[in-house]
Amino acid sequence: MKKIISALAFAAAMVGAQAQAQDIAAMNDLEFAHIAYTADNIDIRYAHLALALSKNPDIHEFARTMIRDHEAVNEAALGLLDKLGATAQDNAVSQALDARADKIVAGFVKLEGDAFDMAYAENELAYHKEVNALVEGTMIPNIDNAEVKALFEQGLEIFKAHEKHAEAMVKGLDHDH
Repeated sequence: MKKIISALAFAAAMVGAQAQAQDIAAMNDLEFAHIAYTADNIDIRYAHLALALSKNPDIHEFARTMIRDHEAVNEAALGLLDKLGATAQDNAVSQALDARADKIVAGFVKLEGDAFDMAYAENELAYHKEVNALVEGTMIPNIDNAEVKALFEQGLEIFKAHEKHAEAMVKGLDHDH
């Protein structure tokens, strides 16, 4: 039952993301940067929670990878913004991502053991699929600055690897039960 509920929640979120895609396409590079930075920070937050709540070494390894990679991408983004003399611009999409993350975290903290591990793994898979699709299909084609575009393209490579890793983690957890 829980799986069905989380699948429905993700489906609803994805429909929201697709409806937003047109609005997002019209945004500027600094708004894109803020959305990406927010998305990275959310995944770092989920990873810290996984380290605290899971006893599964595979989950811990994945979570440590998320923290390392997303912090590195955020540092590169802040470095580039600094070089360009610019600041990321907060926007409705960043705020919606944060609000949704608060709800997901509130759900996570009620779970433990295998139930938490599966919820975390499924969320990571869905989250990376959603963000990667948004970055690849909507943001990158609409980025004006070549350096910003290159940074997003590098990030996308890393996050596609995360998506594959999350997929393997979900399959592995499924086989355990």
